[in-house]
Amino acid sequence: MPAPLLVVPSSEKLPDSADAVVIGGGIVGASSAYFMARQGLKVALVEKGRIGAEQSSRNWGWCRQQNRDGRELPMATQSLALWEEMTEDIGEDLGFRRCGLLYLSDNEAEIAGWAKWRDFAATQGVTTHMLSAAEAGERGAATGKPWKGGVFSPSDGIADPSRAAPLIAGGVVKHGGTIHQFCAARGIETEGGRVSGVVTENGTIRTSRVVLAGGAWASSFCRQLGITFPQSSVRSPSLSLMPGAKGLPDALHTAEVSVTRRGDGGYTLAVSGMASVDPTAQQLRYAKSFLPMFAKRWRVLTPGNLSGFASGHETLTRWALDKPTPMERMRILDPIPSARAIETILMRARRLLPELTVVPVQAAWAGYIDSTPDGVPVIDDGVGPEGFLLAAGFSGHGFGIGPGAGRLVADIVTGRTPSVEHRHYRLSRFGKSAWGRVSEF
Repeated sequence: MPAPLLVVPSSEKLPDSADAVVIGGGIVGASSAYFMARQGLKVALVEKGRIGAEQSSRNWGWCRQQNRDGRELPMATQSLALWEEMTEDIGEDLGFRRCGLLYLSDNEAEIAGWAKWRDFAATQGVTTHMLSAAEAGERGAATGKPWKGGVFSPSDGIADPSRAAPLIAGGVVKHGGTIHQFCAARGIETEGGRVSGVVTENGTIRTSRVVLAGGAWASSFCRQLGITFPQSSVRSPSLSLMPGAKGLPDALHTAEVSVTRRGDGGYTLAVSGMASVDPTAQQLRYAKSFLPMFAKRWRVLTPGNLSGFASGHETLTRWALDKPTPMERMRILDPIPSARAIETILMRARRLLPELTVVPVQAAWAGYIDSTPDGVPVIDDGVGPEGFLLAAGFSGHGFGIGPGAGRLVADIVTGRTPSVEHRHYRLSRFGKSAWGRVSEF
């Protein structure tokens, strides 16, 4: 079974015009549309498949400051407050809770790295607690084993990947916008170098502002506009267990396995660094850009298969606006997880947390995590035609910082003073200041 997902209805009619069109109904696209609608714009959110059906429903659900790269930390901090604000405004349970995130380790170098980040975070007003062996053993009592140490970030939390993006899209409608599922955006029309419309499979929406939040599809879409956006994806497996396990932390990370309590009381299980690289033509094109990242992370990557090539999200093909595109042939990226990987994750989780042996598997899935060469997203309105903004490449961090990213996008589009510093999110950084500066986490 694929990852659980709340299904929401589409708006009845595609509008003839809109103040802004957001392409991509993941957490970043939905949040961008939501904040623009709250700021008074008439917004249309278009999605080739279902809202939240790709990586936005296939992640751990963590909303963290802990171990964030310094370039993302302000957005992560803001996002925590926005998760609470959005929940209250929308009037629906997004599953967000500040339960704290627990990290446990027997690796002294890893613990020292967390302590170094703690010292940096303190300068940014973020509190995190290093745990002694005794404290780690107490907080990790469900594992039944001693630990050398750990870290606990009390103000961090989790949200529900199965509900968040769909319900935020509902917030778009609440504030006067529209959402359109199974409505692929094929391209953008321009007049005099400025955006004039978005061509979808169901018709053209006249608009002067477009946000591309296409996740793993963003680079291939940018190519149609003559924009070079280095992006590469890896296929990562996860699974969920049914409710019934008791006495476990809400969110626990170890080198062995990571577990997160889901909104239904079950648990999501995953192993950090168990991703597969499915070769594609796009990966080969941008291979040089990704050399520093590969040099740092090659030990946690394994060779994949041809499923990425077959999916079409990293195609180098140019497509016509009056014919079906790769997005219409692959509505939802739903790659098959490696059976061995799922078996390994389950075995590790049940070995570490015996309580999980009493509950059966609910679902297993994989998802494509799109990344930039430095592991930091691109949020930039200075590329392509005037009125176009790119918000993609969130490198596995997009769910937790999605609200902050959406708020920043809305501020830029509406001409407000940006809520956080965003110069380090510019696309132009690649090949210059970003070379070799790869995110640690």
